[in-house]
Amino acid sequence: MSSTDALLSLRQAIKAKEPITYADGNGSCSTLLNATHLVISCVSLPKSSPTRYLKTGVTNATSPSDFFSLEAVYLAWLLRDAGGAEYMKQARENGLAVGFVSVTERKNVVDWLEGRSHENARIVPLPSDSTTPPGSPPRLANAATLAPRKAHAELMNSSPSKRRYVADAHDVEVVKKIRQSEVELRDRNSVLRGTKPNNFSSIRTVYAEKLKKMKEASKNGNVAPSVMSTTDAKMQARKARNNYPIIMISSSPTALITMHNVKRFLQESTFEPSQDARARAAAEGNTRPEDMIPIYRKRTHIDSSGKETETHARYYIVDSVEALSKFGADAWDRVVCVMTTGQAWQFRPYKWNEPIQLFHHVKGIYVSWANDPPNAKIKDWNVMELKIDPHRRHVDKSVVAHFWKTLDTWIAANKPWLMTA
Repeated sequence: MSSTDALLSLRQAIKAKEPITYADGNGSCSTLLNATHLVISCVSLPKSSPTRYLKTGVTNATSPSDFFSLEAVYLAWLLRDAGGAEYMKQARENGLAVGFVSVTERKNVVDWLEGRSHENARIVPLPSDSTTPPGSPPRLANAATLAPRKAHAELMNSSPSKRRYVADAHDVEVVKKIRQSEVELRDRNSVLRGTKPNNFSSIRTVYAEKLKKMKEASKNGNVAPSVMSTTDAKMQARKARNNYPIIMISSSPTALITMHNVKRFLQESTFEPSQDARARAAAEGNTRPEDMIPIYRKRTHIDSSGKETETHARYYIVDSVEALSKFGADAWDRVVCVMTTGQAWQFRPYKWNEPIQLFHHVKGIYVSWANDPPNAKIKDWNVMELKIDPHRRHVDKSVVAHFWKTLDTWIAANKPWLMTA
């Protein structure tokens, strides 16, 4: 450094609002880029001369390159009102691609130069202001700044049992403000747990006496009664008698499926026109069909090990409410399917006489010829169309298989107790 302290001269000139000009080897100059010297208070100082202002990140200065140059400090003050991007752009245009004062440090530099702050921890004191013997490393801060650091170092070097973290009061207040506006994220588990604590002491009290009796009964060799039944009274009543599913068909004589041909169709997978089936039955001496017809069907179940289990299922076919009443008061609970011709009068004597309500409780099947046009009446009825080919009897088997598969799926989902009947 020169005998005239560049940093102090620059500060005094700025505080006194004295003009600062530029010069080169030939005299005065108009731009800082072309200048080699700054003329401050009639004293010409090289703009590249280092100041006492330590660069950001440097804690122990060992060479002049660890300090900001006079040009960098002056440029930080000159562009004090420029934005961050504009400031760095102007610094590069003035020849300071590196070594300029950072945007974050610029305010501290400007405040010290203009006298708004009297101390700066990054400015190395002049030798005349220091009591440090010559040749000692430059001091980075005064005693007031080093005292907390020394205390912190002694605290960190002490034994682990004596270490104690003391939170900064300002940081504590900031954290409190952050927590006040904090939104707690909730997932599926936290929502299901709820905010109210669950107390099951009442349930424990109710079952304490029952558990006590069960333990006493097991000690005496008696069989303890079951605490919780797997089936309710209604299920047990159903198991006490034959509990077979019921399929209702239309009683219309023009229906494709009637009491004359339904057994052969569903049991043997062969469609026979109703007139032909009636004539055949009359030839055999059966002039009138039964009002209840049992259908027997083989079901094959394959478990996860690949083992096939064959079971026999029984269904009952009826075409009237009178025949259905013979099954008891809960007969409608056993009805799993209603075959319809698309005529609403069929449902008038039923328990649910509206098609939309009926086919909410049972599986609806609309039987028609394969070449019939769509029936607009059944559009909102929630029924499955079962199309029978008028001539090709070899496709009857696939039609009937599709019917049973659909019905089994519906029963398993809506009335599973009938699957084991």
